[in-house]
Amino acid sequence: MKRSKGFTLIELMVVVAIIAILAKVALPAYGAYVQRGKIPEATSGLAAMRVSLEQWYQDHRTYQTVPAAGTACGVAVPTSKYFTFACSAGTADTYSITATGDTTKGMTGFSYAVDQANAKSSTISATGWSGNASCWAIRQDGSC
Repeated sequence: MKRSKGFTLIELMVVVAIIAILAKVALPAYGAYVQRGKIPEATSGLAAMRVSLEQWYQDHRTYQTVPAAGTACGVAVPTSKYFTFACSAGTADTYSITATGDTTKGMTGFSYAVDQANAKSSTISATGWSGNASCWAIRQDGSC
């Protein structure tokens, strides 16, 4: 009697089903991991811009100014691959800096902010993510 070599169709279907289940679990987790890796661009850019604004205030005694090209609130705007930075000076003693996620780079719904009192906040409307009104959320559950 000759023994056949190879796999049966049932065995192949079981392997395909196992791979599909693993992919269903792993791909969303990997996507969140990739998004989480992009967040430090926003937080480090906001921190650097905040330091620049404090230096500007020390020199000019105001946050308000007529910004030159490529600047906001009188200081250079950080460049980022995944976020757009904006600054608005409310009064001579107040400002707000925001970093908004680039919709074409997978950061839709991510927004981080800081003000002159170093009050940090994050507004995140991305699926599976939560923001935090009192800090920069770096995890899906909104923790900092």
